[in-house]
Amino acid sequence: MQVDFYHLTLRPLGRALPQIAEKVLAGGARLLVVSGDEGQRATLDRLLWTYSPDSFLPHGLAGEDGEGIQPVLIAPEPVAANGARMVAIVDGTWREAALGFDRAFHFFDDDSVGAARAAWRGLADRDGVERRYWKQTERGWEQAA
Repeated sequence: MQVDFYHLTLRPLGRALPQIAEKVLAGGARLLVVSGDEGQRATLDRLLWTYSPDSFLPHGLAGEDGEGIQPVLIAPEPVAANGARMVAIVDGTWREAALGFDRAFHFFDDDSVGAARAAWRGLADRDGVERRYWKQTERGWEQAA
């Protein structure tokens, strides 16, 4: 299982998440987006419809009708009612349940860098877990570890 740590320094989550979600969907997979913050979930719901003038990402909110068929599902907990095997944790709080997925994307900013470092260290000796750290540059994402 692969865990990708994405440190948001130059561009906000609203620019980074749609890029990852598009790649997941283009590969034929589904994505679960997890945030414990109800306001952030509502913001992401609006964002995924409007992030690009010529595109949108089909998605829904956990607990609503049709959640099981959504390509992207936004939820408060890492429970994939849509059958997703990939999870994006977007509120900066690592959840061990993410290890039950095939791949996890852990987004964090400078406010949650300490918690991200603790999660990184905590995953170091886990069997079957491959960690990657991505940093933002002017050219885009670059793998730093």
